[in-house]
Amino acid sequence: MFETLKPQPADKILSLMAAYREDPRADKIDLGVGVYKNPEGVTPVMRAVKAAEQQLWQEQTTKAYTGLAGDPAYADALISLIFAGSVERDHIAAVATPGGTGAVRQAFELIKLANPSVRVFVSDPTWPNHISMLKHVGLEMVPYRYFDEETCGVDVEGMLADLKGARKGDVVLLHGCCHNPTGANPNSADWKAIVAILQETGATPMIDLAYQGFGDGLEDDAAATRLIASSVPECLIAASCSKNFGVYRERAGLLMAVSQEAGQVAVTQGTLAHLNRQNFSFPPDHGARLVTMILTDDALRADWKAELEEMRSGMLKLREQLATELRRLTGSDRYAFIAQHRGMFSRLGLPPEIVERLRADHAIYMVGDSRLNIAGLNANTVPILANAIAETAG
Repeated sequence: MFETLKPQPADKILSLMAAYREDPRADKIDLGVGVYKNPEGVTPVMRAVKAAEQQLWQEQTTKAYTGLAGDPAYADALISLIFAGSVERDHIAAVATPGGTGAVRQAFELIKLANPSVRVFVSDPTWPNHISMLKHVGLEMVPYRYFDEETCGVDVEGMLADLKGARKGDVVLLHGCCHNPTGANPNSADWKAIVAILQETGATPMIDLAYQGFGDGLEDDAAATRLIASSVPECLIAASCSKNFGVYRERAGLLMAVSQEAGQVAVTQGTLAHLNRQNFSFPPDHGARLVTMILTDDALRADWKAELEEMRSGMLKLREQLATELRRLTGSDRYAFIAQHRGMFSRLGLPPEIVERLRADHAIYMVGDSRLNIAGLNANTVPILANAIAETAG
């Protein structure tokens, strides 16, 4: 049987990580992998997470399964963080998932079950795994314009024009904040225009919310999600705790389905639990329980928010430093957009051959489309990167 299997295409980011590990140069810089790193190059365990783990170790008496949907307290805590009362709790069905990726995959499964002929509108570009999973599940994709290669900002006119082509029964996949891979985000007026088109077309929005707290803060980063979910009949939200709680390997995600028809929520909740059962049965609990403990304990929550703000502000300072250094070296504002982007990523708009030269000549690793992870830098490596970009790309 196995002789019929064919090699699968290599994941570009995982291949980049492997190439970085094998590079013997001591001055190499990893800007490819999508994890937060502190100035020492370490992805830290957050203080509140450590404290919660110590408490859990002392208090936990069982490792028995949770329910198919996970611990209800986890869903309640995360829903409160994301929505802050903008949508009534009894209008939201929710299930815990293995990370944000698991939430996205379960959303695609739910969409296909509800409407096998659905078209999913996807930003161009988007997180590559969106494309991979949609192909694997067998859903039709329709790209919509998003990134302006000239300005390295959002192509608002193109995006809105393309979204008008959606219709009732279609799904529009949106990034709630900190767009991956570009770092370019719609402003508040743009989001209102997107909502108006969703209301006009009847298409269902699906929001991938992977970076709440990494952009403009916990509240501002949730503003678009709150606006959309409270303005349309139905909405899907896939949330991740990997970045903002630093529990990458614990795989803590949540899929939420919002319906203005409260009577529909029970059926949706049962369907989500059924999909969990088919794919992995009971979701992992350790990371989800830590998140729950942090969000429901005043002291832990305050410390978590303080450290998250330190991480966010640190990335903003790196953005400003890099933009300033490139302005000094190039004598232009060509790279000023870096300071305007938000989240871990920015797409520099460099051609693949320049990205390859940065790797070959300067040991600087970034994804081939010129997406770099700002959190992979520190105050000492920013000038190195800026000099390499100025020398190689001008």
